[in-house]
Amino acid sequence: MSVLSAAQRHAITGILPPITSPFDKGGALDAGGFAEQVDFIMEAGARGIVIGGSTGEGHTLNREEFETSMRASSDALKGRGGLLAGLIVNSTQEAIDRVKMLDGLKVDALQVTPVHYLFKPGAQATIDHFKAIADSTDIPILIYNVIQWNYLGVDLMLRIMDEVPGVVGMKQSNGDLKSVSDLLMRLKPHNVIITGIDAMLYPAFSLGAHGAITALTAAAPGAVVKLWDAVEAKDYELAKDLHFKLGALYNAFNHDNLPACTKYAQHRQGIAMYYPKSPMEQVSDEQKARIDRALANLLA
Repeated sequence: MSVLSAAQRHAITGILPPITSPFDKGGALDAGGFAEQVDFIMEAGARGIVIGGSTGEGHTLNREEFETSMRASSDALKGRGGLLAGLIVNSTQEAIDRVKMLDGLKVDALQVTPVHYLFKPGAQATIDHFKAIADSTDIPILIYNVIQWNYLGVDLMLRIMDEVPGVVGMKQSNGDLKSVSDLLMRLKPHNVIITGIDAMLYPAFSLGAHGAITALTAAAPGAVVKLWDAVEAKDYELAKDLHFKLGALYNAFNHDNLPACTKYAQHRQGIAMYYPKSPMEQVSDEQKARIDRALANLLA
């Protein structure tokens, strides 16, 4: 696959919140906890959902939890939007094995990180990694450029998209808005550039990013959809107002337990309260107070 159809492109662009994993206090995954969150997100106007991303603690999901999350979310989605599968794994074979677990599901894209442990592959090995995954499936691939130890530069990301037809785009994270700008300036017309930068959603949308997958899109999906729509409508005063209110909410979060903060924000909007998987810390009372204040201002 080298060029997405209009329907395929629609399914993997726009606001695509990452589903948070509904763990109980003991760290067990509650398969029944996906449905109300999927409804909350889709009813807010999101284009689709992502399973197994960073906000979903995808790095902690074992194979059984990953498959349960994918199938429960697919069942809850009921074809209402795009379904993306996050692969945060440390080997080419593990990525391929997880793709095989998606048989029977309509998955619109894979969000795949470079490997993230100590040993960093070179440029050609990284290209070969993504090519092997692409060769194993017809599902389009987005590079998830978030691994600080193995951070991919703009030239390498463009090279991967050029040399591996199955890699149709990428999600740029780590607060690197310059890379978003450089990618948008140099990308091919069929490529997709998604922002993963919570604090810079408005600038990224204004530059022409094709969508967002971030913690804020899960914590306050309705507000982010309104921001996206405001930029599309060139209502920059509304967009700026939403940008700063969303920024205040993001500043109330602690990056080290960002998924836990996102779950709490969702809970304050009617979702059952779920917890992070150990050893991630739960939301403190101080964090809750900050989040409550920022949410009240955003949702007023």
